[in-house]
Amino acid sequence: MNEQLPVAVVGAGPVGLAAAAHLIEHGIEPLVFEAGEHAGAAVSRWGHIRLFSPWQYNLDAAARRLLQAEGWTSPRPTALPTGAELVENYLTPLADTPALRGHIRWGTRITAIARTAAAEGAGAFLLSGDQHGAPTQAQARAVIDASGTWDRPNTLGAPDSPVPGEHDPSVQRHLLGALPDVLGRDRSRCAGRRALVVGSGHSAVNSLLSLAALKREEPRTQILWAIRGHDPERTYGGGEADQLPERGALGQRLRRLVESEKVELLTAAGVDRLHSDAGSLTVTFTDGRTASVDSLISATGFGPDLGPLSSLELDLDPQLLAPRSLAPLIDPAIHSCGTVPAHGADVLSHPEEGFFTAGMKSYGRAPTFLMATGYEQVRSIAAELAGADSVARDLKLPRTGVCSG
Repeated sequence: MNEQLPVAVVGAGPVGLAAAAHLIEHGIEPLVFEAGEHAGAAVSRWGHIRLFSPWQYNLDAAARRLLQAEGWTSPRPTALPTGAELVENYLTPLADTPALRGHIRWGTRITAIARTAAAEGAGAFLLSGDQHGAPTQAQARAVIDASGTWDRPNTLGAPDSPVPGEHDPSVQRHLLGALPDVLGRDRSRCAGRRALVVGSGHSAVNSLLSLAALKREEPRTQILWAIRGHDPERTYGGGEADQLPERGALGQRLRRLVESEKVELLTAAGVDRLHSDAGSLTVTFTDGRTASVDSLISATGFGPDLGPLSSLELDLDPQLLAPRSLAPLIDPAIHSCGTVPAHGADVLSHPEEGFFTAGMKSYGRAPTFLMATGYEQVRSIAAELAGADSVARDLKLPRTGVCSG
């Protein structure tokens, strides 16, 4: 009976829609749940950011075949899209193909995934959630959770442990999130003011470079950058040795800003507490130093929301919250984006048979994810569900450079 049910895909971002495309090619019906009202809703929230990987690494093969059957023209492979361009030129037309259009439930947030009762063996999966304000449920033979991590930003303290004052309403007014649009909608909160960026990954780099561009237009703008470590060298990356030139260039641009003192670097500066008074935010660091700023950009990464999965039998690495078999392959202390080996259904599965995490969510707290890696994940998972060859294939990704600090 379960074989007649669809395979549920949670999330209509790049990896979720790729999963649906691969399932269709295997003759398996997908049922996609997207909390937003359009494809790539989370990507749109950082639509002003330009990716450092060109189009050739951002298009899934099965998705491309669906699009080309409808007369779609692929973007120039070497061009670097923004998040908004990724949505407009790829994800939106993909979701609107006849093959996928009727298989997506928009405005549907999945809040629980569980097994139904069965007389013999495992039952189907029951997905419960909210669709445009009303309760909804659906059954599936298997589940691919590609819901990402955007809605679960890390706190400034230890993961899931906010520093004192972080959630105070008076403090929240000064916090801009991980990737604010400082040259657009958030400009007035930073122009001519004093901004602090906390973090050492690419989100931090992008925000610092945007603030520097703002400073060129508004010279009174002051930029502080705080990292936990003693050396920013890892954030600066591989420079000219990076096989993705834009990735290497980002770090070198930031290095020049620090060396020219246009960005004030604070090392060994873990945040200890936050306090708002007289219209400014006081940041106290773990060594007792303080900084008074107008806004704080918390680029400290993201983590998976495991709440909807609480009734499933999972096997997760306790530190990264990634599948236990995947964790050593993506450990950010060892790997950058391009050195993560290709991997598929065998390391993404859980003791809960038929349940898989994919995309950013599969990486847990590790920030070393590339879309191309996620596309190979779901190609393998779809093949596994179809009884086809699911062995992961070498992606030949650019291996040099550093994706996060």
